[in-house]
Amino acid sequence: MPSQLLNPESNGKAARPDPEVLEKPVRRKFTAAYKLAMVEAADRCTELGEIGALLRREGLYSSQLSTWRNQRQQGQLQALADDKRGCKATIPHPVQQELAQLRRENQQLRHKMQQAELIIDIQKKALGHFW
Repeated sequence: MPSQLLNPESNGKAARPDPEVLEKPVRRKFTAAYKLAMVEAADRCTELGEIGALLRREGLYSSQLSTWRNQRQQGQLQALADDKRGCKATIPHPVQQELAQLRRENQQLRHKMQQAELIIDIQKKALGHFW
């Protein structure tokens, strides 16, 4: 019996699963290593009904297994490690990195110059009152 279903207060008796349904279902995400392991496990199945038992135990569909087999055959399964939606991160050009760094330094120097000018103006005003 899975340890998740055991309730420590019930002295080893199986606890009821929580019947509450989540507001928004969570989409399952499978790593490339898991997909490859499942395809290999399915390939090792030789008896009648073993693949079906594997799919039920893992909570998978046969269509997922066939898709993963096709991806493995095409060599795409190793490339699935970063399977996130949206734009992929690109490596910035070294010139762009240097430009961004110079802009930050320029902004910092402008800020320091404004502070120095402010201090000089205050000193001039203070000395003007004494002369």
